[in-house]
Amino acid sequence: METVFRLKPETEFHTDEKCFIIEMLNTSGDETCSIARARVEPGVTTCLHAVRGTVERYVILEGEGEVEIDGAPFVKVRPLDVMHIPAGISQRIRNTGQTDLVFLAICTPRFKQDAYVDLENATVA
Repeated sequence: METVFRLKPETEFHTDEKCFIIEMLNTSGDETCSIARARVEPGVTTCLHAVRGTVERYVILEGEGEVEIDGAPFVKVRPLDVMHIPAGISQRIRNTGQTDLVFLAICTPRFKQDAYVDLENATVA
């Protein structure tokens, strides 16, 4: 089994959620956890969503923004802040800065697209 997973910037893709993702670790060989690098451009707020059966943690690496979790008022976030988002709870993040907002999304168990719930458009992926 592979033990070192290197960042592959060329794999970055844009999501309907309005952010860019690089899957750093998301494999059936490790069902317990996944790690993605997310990037939100200045002025962008991601779509309100939830992930069924998956706890998320966001770790801010660069930039500044605000996060909304479970309908609570937006809270300012900056580098090295950690957000804990329980399974199935609504969430979104807004880039309030002049540069990209970059963070890790660490999911347990690992993220699977069929668990994603779009709460803005009331559709399930």
